[in-house]
Amino acid sequence: MEQWVTLIQDIGFPILVSFYLLSRIESKLDAIHEVLTTIKHL
Repeated sequence: MEQWVTLIQDIGFPILVSFYLLSRIESKLDAIHEVLTTIKHL
């Protein structure tokens, strides 16, 4: 049982942080894309 807890701590936490950061970056990339397409149409 301790092996499972250690495995979740070692792998689960970095995966959670990675998904959080990717979701934050995705919203910023969408905003950048929107600005670039606006500039393109000017």
